[in-house]
Amino acid sequence: MNQYEYLANSVVYLVRGSKTVLVHKDPRLKLIGEGRSAFAFLISDTDLVLKVFFPEFHRVAAEEAAVYEQLAGSRFFPKLHGSGSNYLVIDYVRGLTLYQCLVNGRTISPDHIEEVDHALKLARENGLNPSDIHLRNIIITPDNDIKLIDVARFRQSKDCSQWKDLKTAFYKFYMHERFPRKLPQRAMDLIAFFYKKGLLPSIN
Repeated sequence: MNQYEYLANSVVYLVRGSKTVLVHKDPRLKLIGEGRSAFAFLISDTDLVLKVFFPEFHRVAAEEAAVYEQLAGSRFFPKLHGSGSNYLVIDYVRGLTLYQCLVNGRTISPDHIEEVDHALKLARENGLNPSDIHLRNIIITPDNDIKLIDVARFRQSKDCSQWKDLKTAFYKFYMHERFPRKLPQRAMDLIAFFYKKGLLPSIN
């Protein structure tokens, strides 16, 4: 058993109603992210993240690891360092997600949007179909670079319009001189909820 597998096995989840909660982990793991299918942990004294999937999503671990392998060498995606039946290990990416930028007032520029476009184009050229692109999985690093994480759905066959919609909203609303530099987190979450339900008017 390698150290990553040992650390992954230390993570214990419990389902409470419709929510999965963390009940145990190795003290070397710091919880830094909670997603729909996994939690992410920073491994102490490293620049590595251990992503441990919930039992019902173990198959996603292999899927996401395969996508990272397919994207190996791209500057837009973290490097895969290891994987197992319920986990994967990738670079820790410092910075702010686009979601955090909007909440905290950090400027998002057209150059950042173009960089995301370039990253997705390169992924398509590698035979992938980028899907589920949203504000929480695009990061602007301290060096002003773009990184994309959470790539498990990059092999879906269906078309995903999320990035197209986000890009349209960026140029139509965010770039307007009267657009607020900060957005309340509650407002952001409400917009996301209505978008997922298909209740927002078309802006394309």
